[in-house]
Amino acid sequence: MLSPQADAYFNGGAADGFTLRDNALAWQRIALLPRVLQPLAGGHTRVELLGRTLAHPILVAPIAYQRLAHPHGEVATALAAAVLGAGLVLSTQASTPLEDVARLVLAENARGPLWFQLYLQVDRGFTRELVHRAEAAGYEALVLTVDAPVNGARDRERRAGFTLPPGISAVNLQGLRKPAPAALQPGQSALFDDLLTHAPTWDDVAWLRSITRLPVLLKGITHPADARLAVDAGAAGLIVSNHGGRTLDTMPATATLLPAVAQAVGGAVPVLVDGGIRRGTDVLKAIALGASAVLVGRPVVHGLANAGATGVAHVIRLLRDELEIAMALCGCARLDQASLALASGGQRHGETRARSDAG
Repeated sequence: MLSPQADAYFNGGAADGFTLRDNALAWQRIALLPRVLQPLAGGHTRVELLGRTLAHPILVAPIAYQRLAHPHGEVATALAAAVLGAGLVLSTQASTPLEDVARLVLAENARGPLWFQLYLQVDRGFTRELVHRAEAAGYEALVLTVDAPVNGARDRERRAGFTLPPGISAVNLQGLRKPAPAALQPGQSALFDDLLTHAPTWDDVAWLRSITRLPVLLKGITHPADARLAVDAGAAGLIVSNHGGRTLDTMPATATLLPAVAQAVGGAVPVLVDGGIRRGTDVLKAIALGASAVLVGRPVVHGLANAGATGVAHVIRLLRDELEIAMALCGCARLDQASLALASGGQRHGETRARSDAG
């Protein structure tokens, strides 16, 4: 079980938690409308993503400091994800060395993709070394988080007095030296006149692409204009994410944001989504709204906290089983038929307007 401090860290959101709560509720508000007597024999959950065929479209989102939830931390999550064929995105702030995680995942034949999530550090030399470590270890893509130049106002963490306990740290950032605080003049902002002078820009995306042979996905794209800029900047994929409701409160849920981003991209690159995915029906809805795959975070943490690798495996297995059930009951033998499962005209759960779909 999670300690009170770990619970505040993993389950808390920014400010009043409106976005945190709405992430899950938004998926629930989307209605599915079944089709019956459809041919379902030979159906499957396979998807194509960045040149690979995945057994299913479920990936584990980057989750920092997993040893807060269980002593085996990222090792347990990696083993479970690999055996269940789920993709794994390892956090920059993992509490286990990235090489150790890679060795476990790459040894499993049935594994999904192995990606490394990256925060650009002020020390670009350190960032370059970290990227090269990920390449050498066998990671297949970089996931650059772009939506958190600063932390959100995480009141629940503050009230809990959250600090990392002894023995748990961002081990892959060991040796990183932070710049000294700027000497501010009266009236200057510690945020805008110091910290944010180092905030990444589109130029830094170009720099990152120039130093790696790996494809770079951008995580935290929520505006259609930014989606188009990301494609122009050479991003290999986008992840629609509001950081699990942990950065800017009152921004829309990812289920609400996904369709416009997918439309803006127009199939040029794959679009993934995270935030509030709790059921296999949510996965089906995400695919129907334009996602190629989904990432799951907090359910994995709770599986890990309760039963280690077995708990994580159980969470992934439940999601895949529920996805297959939802597909079958909606008359979808394949995920490229997922849009047929949505009620027409953006119908929401509880509305009574009938669907007129001849498909």
